[in-house]
Amino acid sequence: MLSKRKTLTIFAAAFAALSASAYAATELTIATVNNGHMIEMQKLSKAFEKQNPDIKLNWVTLEEGVLRQRVTTDIATKGGQFDVMAIGMYETPIWGEKGWLKEIQTDAAYDAVAGISQTVGFHNLANFSRQFRRIKGLSPLAYRKKHAPQIGIN
Repeated sequence: MLSKRKTLTIFAAAFAALSASAYAATELTIATVNNGHMIEMQKLSKAFEKQNPDIKLNWVTLEEGVLRQRVTTDIATKGGQFDVMAIGMYETPIWGEKGWLKEIQTDAAYDAVAGISQTVGFHNLANFSRQFRRIKGLSPLAYRKKHAPQIGIN
């Protein structure tokens, strides 16, 4: 299972790549598993849509077994029901062998952010939380609860 951080990074990269090419009203259908991390992603997508009004995200949330069957069938038959799919560690090597996965190409700025974060000590969640509290005077969670409604996140 991917960590929440890696999952968020993957979706952020996918959304960024897709939004870069969106110049007209675009709808993206996202197939994902019904778990806490993905429910959180759905909540965060409202802020994404607010920042990118020409992009609409449609979520299809399914239980793991149903999701596995539907997305595999969709890819195998080239059905095209889904634009973005969340897959697990089980599917990854199988789909890779079949050529169903496409590498997300990021620009130099993406790599620079990761490198800078390592350099300044944000290499794990505990360290990040300590530094955040030192700078902002609040834990990341308390800061989010205080400021998130102002930026459209509940």
